[in-house]
Amino acid sequence: MSKPLLEVKHLKKYFGSSNHPVRAVDDVSFTIQPGETLGLVGESGCGKSTTGRTIINLYEPTDGEVIFDGKDVTKLSNKEMKQFYQNMQMIFQDPYASLNPRMTVKEILSEGYEIHGLYKNKKEREAKVHELLESVGLNKEHASRYPHEFSGGQRQRIGIARALSFDPKLIIADEPISALDVSIQAQVVNMMKEIQKERGLAYLFIAHDLSMVKYISDRIAVMYKGKLLEIGEADDLYQNPVHPYTKSLLSAVPQPDPESEKERQRIPYTPTEYSESDEEDLMLRDLGNGHFVYCTTKEFEAWSKEYPTV
Repeated sequence: MSKPLLEVKHLKKYFGSSNHPVRAVDDVSFTIQPGETLGLVGESGCGKSTTGRTIINLYEPTDGEVIFDGKDVTKLSNKEMKQFYQNMQMIFQDPYASLNPRMTVKEILSEGYEIHGLYKNKKEREAKVHELLESVGLNKEHASRYPHEFSGGQRQRIGIARALSFDPKLIIADEPISALDVSIQAQVVNMMKEIQKERGLAYLFIAHDLSMVKYISDRIAVMYKGKLLEIGEADDLYQNPVHPYTKSLLSAVPQPDPESEKERQRIPYTPTEYSESDEEDLMLRDLGNGHFVYCTTKEFEAWSKEYPTV
């Protein structure tokens, strides 16, 4: 296996006072390979978006390491940070709030070039903007318009074009389709897959729509209350979920067949109450096939019997 593009090691992000902190991200570790898509799923408020924002340094981590392309992001100089932001970009959830309403599309897409001192020639910059717009299914005539003149799907395409402007190695997509109509969601996700194929991009795809995450992701990580509970290959995680929370999440995914949907049982999730000694024993444990589950030694012994490869 090649060297990971991104290594997140024991990442923590706490908010509030040190006496009563809100543990938004609590000891999270994972890797992303070049060209891979890791889906990060979980219910609202579980810490998915905070994880993405901490990785890209919008939030300063409380503890842990973020190693990107062999360098610790938290220890970069100002000059190195500029290079880092060219190689890692973010697509935000709200296509309405993430674009400056007072700027034209051309100004939005070329703003980064001006900040980083690229394409100083106006003609070159304009050609690059037109190229970006075409790569996301818009045309060059759109460059002179303002964000309010576009639909939600088109605005998100502009957000994706902005993220692609520096030809990054990794894009953190923070629920990029949740604010869009269902018919538009598929178009945007298919476009993202096509762009990934053309450019060899890696994605951290944050979402709560499990069926869409399975479609786009190579591996999936399941998050609950700031912790990673399970991580594995997309097909394996769907076919052989191990953690009770993962099973509960998957039982809530709607089925296209109304008959099976009517008869299907939802699995409620009741968090386990751990003793102090059990809490010290909790960690991500390898079931095989790159499938990890967060559990105690006792739980691991029980759950590994259910898992087909062990």
